[in-house]
Amino acid sequence: MISKNQIKFIKQLDQKKYRKRENVFVAEGHKVVGDLLSCGFEPHTIFATNQWKAPRDIAFQEVTDDELRKISFLQHPQQVLAIFHMPAASPATIQDQLVLALDGVQDPGNLGTIIRIADWFGISDIFCSADTADVWNPKVIQATMGSIARVRITYTDLVALIKEAQVPVYGTLLDGDNIYQQTLSQNGIIVMGNEGNGISPEIRQLITNKLLIPDFNTGDSHAESLNVAIATAITCSEFRRRN
Repeated sequence: MISKNQIKFIKQLDQKKYRKRENVFVAEGHKVVGDLLSCGFEPHTIFATNQWKAPRDIAFQEVTDDELRKISFLQHPQQVLAIFHMPAASPATIQDQLVLALDGVQDPGNLGTIIRIADWFGISDIFCSADTADVWNPKVIQATMGSIARVRITYTDLVALIKEAQVPVYGTLLDGDNIYQQTLSQNGIIVMGNEGNGISPEIRQLITNKLLIPDFNTGDSHAESLNVAIATAITCSEFRRRN
């Protein structure tokens, strides 16, 4: 049986200050939890119904469906909720590889989807500005569908990072050049901006290769812009297609 103190503790982890204080985060569902376990993330506590097929030697606290609903952040809980220790920070490099830099991406769903996109296209490092959404937010973790286990996230000063990098810096901008007609390198930094304001002026000045995803709708009425996660997927796909 799950206690009131356990319920309170889990619910507090919806807030960044408590996640930071306890150095833990919440993951839900057999896919996300399974990927984190298989990639070596250390569990703090796992709560699961008797329907969950636990990996061998993994201990968990059995709960009822009703108890799982009380602690879940999902509308429809998925057999298991796990609290994991946050991984220790490890040095990341941008030399000889393609990386993403997120400049103020604030929607948790967008961030989680971008992490999933990076995983699909073999991008192992994402650098985030301080005002980008917290990667350990339960909504972000859920949106990654397990890809958080394979993509390293580093929060840093993007201006300093880009200035020190000796690689091409790409950014999607309305005054950019058609991405389908440009030379794209195998390594470099792809900058993606805030949902409403795009790439900040400070970072915009540092972009060496401005790219535009063209609008093929020639009618009088068309979409104003692309969702940042969709734009990330198109951009990453084009880089990988070329190389």
